[in-house]
This record gives sequence, structure tokens and C-alpha cells, in this order.
Amino acid sequence: MTISAPPFDPELKVVLDVVNQSISPTLLPEHLQALRGPGFTKTLDQLLAERDLEHREISVPGPDGAPELLISVFSRPGHTTGPGFFFTHVGGMIFGDRFVGVEPVLDYVEQVDAVVVTVEYRLAPEHPAPAALEDSYAALLWTAEHAAELGIDPERLLTIGGSAGGGLTAGITLMARDRGGPALAGQVIMYGMLDEQNDSVSAQQIDGIGIWDRTSNETGWNFLLGERRHFATLSRYESPASADSLAGLPPTYIEVGSAEVFRDEDVAYASAIWAAGGDAELHVWPGGYHLFELLAPDAELSRAARRTRGEWVRRRLSR
Repeated sequence: MTISAPPFDPELKVVLDVVNQSISPTLLPEHLQALRGPGFTKTLDQLLAERDLEHREISVPGPDGAPELLISVFSRPGHTTGPGFFFTHVGGMIFGDRFVGVEPVLDYVEQVDAVVVTVEYRLAPEHPAPAALEDSYAALLWTAEHAAELGIDPERLLTIGGSAGGGLTAGITLMARDRGGPALAGQVIMYGMLDEQNDSVSAQQIDGIGIWDRTSNETGWNFLLGERRHFATLSRYESPASADSLAGLPPTYIEVGSAEVFRDEDVAYASAIWAAGGDAELHVWPGGYHLFELLAPDAELSRAARRTRGEWVRRRLSR
């Protein structure tokens, strides 16, 4: 039985109504190939046409026994040294490429002279967990080890990701804590996919509405984890909400919409960081649906979300 959901922001709802004409709130396994068609965010050519950026592609070693990984590196022309953002992309763990959802992160190239690194991790179901995690962690390690040649200040390297990429950000930040590095100045979890249980109140509320509803989330987690789902053999990296303790993490920024599946698990993750004595800032955007800042970038709420996140970034980097 569907529980009444919080209302969508009126300005965002206008955009959502248009988006839902071509993108259903509910994504089933048979929709996978369609999902892997042209995306709803900008291509590399569009990103480069709209911003004064330098871009290079680098092949880096993958995890042991796995193929090499392709990363993209974005920086200002003439950049020397600045903060670094290691980005993991949107896509439910099952679709998308390293450019999906990166546009808001590229703001920091312009605003704080940052370098943005984004990785092409392997997707489920062809490559189930922990492939995407291990790919992302391997690329993060490479980034930290080659910070000087990338123009990154190693003391100002942050992880950042949205949706599935937010879950990967949480996972690889836990891995960095547990595996002895790299040292991170912070992590940014945007509307993160953190809990394979998919049974929160917000998951039950967002059922058949919005973008990426509860059934869509089932599709993503089932493809990612397969028969291992709901079993104790899952690691805290694969489903970060299951971590016994979130002590020892770098300062964390978490944001989510009030009208999306991931609301409650993201709020709970911030609370668990506080319970462990950690540093976290949490924003729940009223009336925001999943990916609202990407789908409606000019909406007032989207501008507020980017501005507030950017303020945290600047405070974090100034310490």
C-alpha cells in the first residue's frame, strides 16, 4: 500500500511532468537497454562547449585481475595546483557513463580552481558488485598517488558522487578509512544510494511517482547484488548503510530531496556519522525529487542546492 508522499516543489513539478512523458518513474529489468541509450544530461562535447575547460583521458590500472580503467580529468587552462574532486557518476549502478551528473561538480573547476577526476567504472549486471566499488577505489588510489602530475594538492582531495555514485562515494570513503588511505579532506554524498534494504518510509512513499521510484531501486540493487541481496555476506562498502560504525570518516556533506526514495537512508547516514562523533552537514531539500538539480538546473531550489553545497566546499577547503 502506497503511503502519501511529500508534495513536489511546484516549480520542479512542471519539469517533472515533462520528463515523465519520456522517462517512467518505474524502471524494470526489461528497460535496461533503453536506459543505456542517450542520457538526460550533457555530453562531453556539450560540457566543453559551454565552459572554458581542459580535458584529458587517461587509462589507469584497474583492480587486480581486472581491465584498465578510463578516467577523465578536467581542469582550468593553465592550472598548476589546487583541490581535487574524485567523482563517481549517476546511473543506479546499471547505466550511464563518467559524464552523467558531473556538470555540477565542474562548477568547482571554475569556482575554486579544482581538478575533477571521473572514472568509467564497470556496470551491473554484467559486472556485479563489488566491481564498480573496486574500480572506483583503484582509480581513487591512482589519483592520490599521481596528485602532483594532475595538479591536485594531496591534502585537499575529496570524494563526491550522486545517486549510485553517492553510494560509491560512501563505499570508497569507507574503504579509504579501512585500507589505510588515501587521506581525504572530505566527502560529498548527493542523493546517495546507500541501503540495499530499500524498505524505508521514503522508499514506500515514492512508489510509481517521481524519478527512480522504489521499484526502480529494486531493479538496480537486484542487478548489482543478485542472489547475495539481503544476506550478511554483503560488505559495508556495497551497502554503506549497514556499516557498524561511521567513526573516522572525513568531514561529510549529504544532501537529498524530501520527495525521493533515498531521503531516509541519507538522513540516517548523517545521523550515524554524528552518533560516531563525526562531522557531517545535512540538507533535505523540500519538494525535491531524485536528480532535481540535473533535470531542472534553473529552478530556484536547484540553484539553492548548488549554492549551499558550494559554500560547504569553500569552507572545507579554506581550513
